[in-house]
Amino acid sequence: MKKVSIIAHSHWDREWYLPYEQHHMRLVELMDDLLELFETDPDFNSFHLDGQTIILDDYLQVRPEKKALVQKYITEGKLKIGPFYILQDDFLTSSESNTRNMLIVMDESKKWGVPVQLGYFPDTFGNMGQTPQMMKQAGLDVAAFGRGVKPTGFDNVVINDEKYASQYSEMWWEGPDGSKILGLLFANWYSNGNEIPVEKEAAKAFWAKKLADAETYASTDHLLMMNGCDHQPVQKDLSKAIAVANELYPEIEFVHTDFDTYLTGLKEALPADLSTVTGELTSQETDGWYTLANTASARIYLKQWNTRVSRQLENIAEPLATMAYEVTKEYPHDSLRYTWKTLMQNHPHDSICGCSVDEVHREMMPRFEKANEVGKFVADEAARQLIAAIDTASLPGNGIPFVVFNTNGSEKTGLATIRLEIKRLPFASGLPETLYQTLKAEDFPTFSVKNSKGEVVLAEIKDDGVEFGYDLPKDRFRQPFMARYARVEIPMEAMTGLSWETFMLVETEKNLQEASDELINELEGTMENEYLKVTIASNGILTVLDKETNHTYHDLLNFEDVGDLGNEYIFKQPTNDQPIYSKNSQATVKTLNNTASYGEIEVTQQLDIPISMDERLEEEQKAVVEFRYRKAERSKKLAPFTLTTKILLEKGSRQLKFTTHFDNQMKDHRLRVLFPTGIETTVHYADSIYEVVERPNTTDGAWENPTNAQHQHAFVNVKDQRQGVTVANFGLNEYEILPEDTTIALTLLRSVGELGDWGYFPTPEAQCLGEQVVEYALSFHGSANAVQTYHEAMTFQVPFSTYQTDRHQGSLPLTHCFADLEGEKVALTAFKRNEATSEIVTRVYNLTNEQTTFNLTIPNQIPHVCNLIEEISDAKPTKVVAPYEIISYRWQKGN
Repeated sequence: MKKVSIIAHSHWDREWYLPYEQHHMRLVELMDDLLELFETDPDFNSFHLDGQTIILDDYLQVRPEKKALVQKYITEGKLKIGPFYILQDDFLTSSESNTRNMLIVMDESKKWGVPVQLGYFPDTFGNMGQTPQMMKQAGLDVAAFGRGVKPTGFDNVVINDEKYASQYSEMWWEGPDGSKILGLLFANWYSNGNEIPVEKEAAKAFWAKKLADAETYASTDHLLMMNGCDHQPVQKDLSKAIAVANELYPEIEFVHTDFDTYLTGLKEALPADLSTVTGELTSQETDGWYTLANTASARIYLKQWNTRVSRQLENIAEPLATMAYEVTKEYPHDSLRYTWKTLMQNHPHDSICGCSVDEVHREMMPRFEKANEVGKFVADEAARQLIAAIDTASLPGNGIPFVVFNTNGSEKTGLATIRLEIKRLPFASGLPETLYQTLKAEDFPTFSVKNSKGEVVLAEIKDDGVEFGYDLPKDRFRQPFMARYARVEIPMEAMTGLSWETFMLVETEKNLQEASDELINELEGTMENEYLKVTIASNGILTVLDKETNHTYHDLLNFEDVGDLGNEYIFKQPTNDQPIYSKNSQATVKTLNNTASYGEIEVTQQLDIPISMDERLEEEQKAVVEFRYRKAERSKKLAPFTLTTKILLEKGSRQLKFTTHFDNQMKDHRLRVLFPTGIETTVHYADSIYEVVERPNTTDGAWENPTNAQHQHAFVNVKDQRQGVTVANFGLNEYEILPEDTTIALTLLRSVGELGDWGYFPTPEAQCLGEQVVEYALSFHGSANAVQTYHEAMTFQVPFSTYQTDRHQGSLPLTHCFADLEGEKVALTAFKRNEATSEIVTRVYNLTNEQTTFNLTIPNQIPHVCNLIEEISDAKPTKVVAPYEIISYRWQKGN
């Protein structure tokens, strides 16, 4: 007997085509109606609260008096909650963000009741390949999703993309590590049972179509009907509608149920011939237009802020607080939970993807800023507590002590920069303007930097002026002052991860630093260190010699600008539009800094580009002409578009770093920077969620979109058996591999003027007008050290943390490595404390598709294997990590 399981729900985009508070008030109405329906209709079985518990926070913020009633219906099993905090875009949020979305809310859900045992991804824009492993490590064995797989059905539709195809709406989903879960595709979308009629003739017509549609893809007699849609009000007469359906179809059982009950019956009936899909699920429609990958370049400023805050929390605040716990026995659990939840409020797929109306993204900025400030406060407090315990009194000689932390899990090479206060005059000692002038008139002393052994180290020391400042003591009122500052830059070479080193700025009669060669040869137009020789042509194009492989790369740093008549979701270049390249113009090249520590050159280029699309685009947008069929072209009116790029090469670094500034006053265009590799290969590698994923360079024959944008987090890599190129980025999540010279094309800006999707929603702020700054880097490798460039790319996103201190006694050494991680082929993503026990929690994953080994040690700590939600298992700690495996430990005190 066929069984139709009807699940009432509302897919609640927290913000999208309306500002947050507009959706918020409608959410309050939905919840009010729902609670009333529970009270008045005993046959209304349950309501699926869209897998996200933030709905409870949002509702109770307005209706706090309803908390007991909400609790009642969660306890009774009528209100189904969890297992996530928000419905994120998993490709644009970090590995740890995806985990914390489960970790935080598994804990919160259990305070309310048992969360739904289903990984719920109804509308993520593609699904991450490690979902099966992550779900299993969270105790879930099923994931439901709406995108990423093409169902073929019983008509056996032939498609060329078998990796993303399934005959049924049910399938096995296997991750790259071999983990396998049941995948449930909303083949007829998550609204296939929406607004069920009560009137019999209308109900017959409704069910005739809906049953046939579901039976086309269902592998069993258990048919799923999702009674709801985006922001859908609850159907108050659902019980009556179900009764009518049972009357009309006595041979079919229609039930109002929940996911847990439905899945129990489904699992018992699954056939043996289910398809298996593997890894990333990114093919919604095989013509390639609606994979929505271009959301990675919509409103790039959001992605930059997300990277900044994610790195501040994961790689700076949490590691410092974890180390400081050994001194204070305190950990800021509440502050970190608050800031993580604040950050994750920006992670829903319509938020972080940049595909909402302007009001939505305007409101996101204060959330990013708030989360970042809390992260900075946590980091600064932890560093202050740690440094107070470092025995700086043991430093040889006299001077101004300061501490450099590498809070990355990997070693890091690059400049550590600190602004040191060399003299202070408190306001209590005179008028502010007098104090300012007094300090400004003094000669800047000659300084050197010494390490903890008293050895002079290479450093650049500059006068950084006089400035107002203040202290906020813990035990008295604020203390304002004027101070004179020195800016100190130290090239740190291969500084160990999770470590600190103490230095001292000392005043000397002459510079004690030994003379070293400068890195820039202005006569030859080159910059050079131990690993790279860079030649800059008159048009700004770079030629780079990788000294380790003796291979030369040409035509690097070529900027490309094209038109874009698409929307926040999808890029579309106008027909007959020709790219405009920086290599076709002259550049101005200027040396900014030329020292033994680093060389920095500024390259300025001017492109003459169209000011916008022509007037036809606005008319086509208003008429809701689908972007593929628009006829608009770029305007014939041109204006100068100036790109200023600072190129930085540091001593001891294999990375060439770039910072590009531009004032964008043009509309409807896309800017990319191109790095031809000249490497012949059919695949490339990119940093994704707990995975360095291998992706093909080309698409299959069904793909009609002339572009093939992809997601990344920290890097993309192209390599063969002899050499390779890695492009790192900071918050630039979109790239494409171009067939000509296997070019890595990194998107720096995409300017569009509408949301897109189902109507016309103007978004003038998505044009991203105004000053923009983007950061990226380039590194090279030989046959054996590609993974090293991956680590370099990840640490590129996390600066050294530097703090000034004074001379004081303490129990901690001047130089110390808190935890030692051996094994280059693994990456550390978490170094934090468990909320219940304050035990250290670490997490690593295998960067490769090969079995490897690693050894993580923390003095006086014993590791215990745990899952992603930090539950200790019976498994034994291991030094062997399987391909793509994620391993988490909780550490307990030992000898």
